[in-house]
Amino acid sequence: MAELAATNLFESQTINADHKDLIHDVAYDFYGERMATCSSDQYVKVWDTDGRGGWRLTGSWKAHHGSVWKVTWAHPEFGQVLATCSFDRTVAIWEEVGDTTAPGSEKGLRTWVKRSNLVDSRTSVTDVKFGPKHLGLLLVTCSADGIIRIYEAPDVMNLAQWTLQHEIPTKVSISCLSWNPTLSSNRVNPPMLAVGSDEPNISNASSNQVDKTCNGKVFIYEYAETSRRWTRTDCVSAVQEPVNDLAFAPNLGRSFHLLAVATKDVRIIKIEPLPESSGGAGGAAGAGGAGGAVGAAGNGCGARYKTEVLAAFDDHYSCVWRVSWNVTGTLLASSGDDCCVRLWKMQYLNQWKCVAVFKNEPQTGDSPTPGRAHTTYTRLAAMANAAHMPHH
Repeated sequence: MAELAATNLFESQTINADHKDLIHDVAYDFYGERMATCSSDQYVKVWDTDGRGGWRLTGSWKAHHGSVWKVTWAHPEFGQVLATCSFDRTVAIWEEVGDTTAPGSEKGLRTWVKRSNLVDSRTSVTDVKFGPKHLGLLLVTCSADGIIRIYEAPDVMNLAQWTLQHEIPTKVSISCLSWNPTLSSNRVNPPMLAVGSDEPNISNASSNQVDKTCNGKVFIYEYAETSRRWTRTDCVSAVQEPVNDLAFAPNLGRSFHLLAVATKDVRIIKIEPLPESSGGAGGAAGAGGAGGAVGAAGNGCGARYKTEVLAAFDDHYSCVWRVSWNVTGTLLASSGDDCCVRLWKMQYLNQWKCVAVFKNEPQTGDSPTPGRAHTTYTRLAAMANAAHMPHH
């Protein structure tokens, strides 16, 4: 009853997205007034609020020649810009051009132009994210072969030119990543990335592919200004199952970072900087050189941070695919194979509780979702062709 009562505090709305296949990602813009969706039908769609509490379709176009895994918005300071990544091994940068209608499109749809196509990856590109605004116009991508690439637009007025600034091999298949949005400084809070792996079992992988110092599936990378390199500074060994999504919480005055992890359940990880006397060089070492020490209580295998699992929820009873924070980092949303979206909030006793559940209503003729769904899990890296789709 408490769960049902809490649900009444939130309103849900159904949108007929009209995608012809599985929707893989949904992304809101900075103001929460625009929404982009991407699908295995190779299309990206953009929706705007209509001022009456609803959403209207304002853009729809074929973006790639394979399934589109992720879509992300740039900060509005750089214009109306999207980035998408796909099974076709490319990343595309899109910009909205005025209010003109695209040729051959329905009336009222705006034109989105492909400004750049990044083709450095030789395997499926599994995630793409724009960097925090204070770092400039940066874009990070990761691919199934375990390579992280960071690009920069030297001229924010010319989105056709992107420079590959860093290429970071991780030795494991990468499925997702997240920028830490905390305002960066050289020593206190250097630029930080969290990276998730969907390797079935890292501990059983071949010795030449895996760093034996950590068998976790979440890795922390930091940028050291002194060496001008990205270094792996920590590994969260408490997460040993395939990771589908990661999300850093916005940091409003906290002395630590919160990272949400979507895996077989929902986990909230606290990442707290260690004092310099016990924390080591703070990411100034060469690549792969800062992940050697085993952290306190076995929760991390780096000397830079203390990691702790604040909460773990298996309420979805199935694979969890996406996690997302609100703008203040106080409310977490998760979606899973149980056809539910759940909202999580920390209570006054510092305990995280489920405060709302939105359940997908089955259409006429559909059988209701069982209490404990059985998930057939397919890694993005394991797909041999675009027709091989995950069933979830």
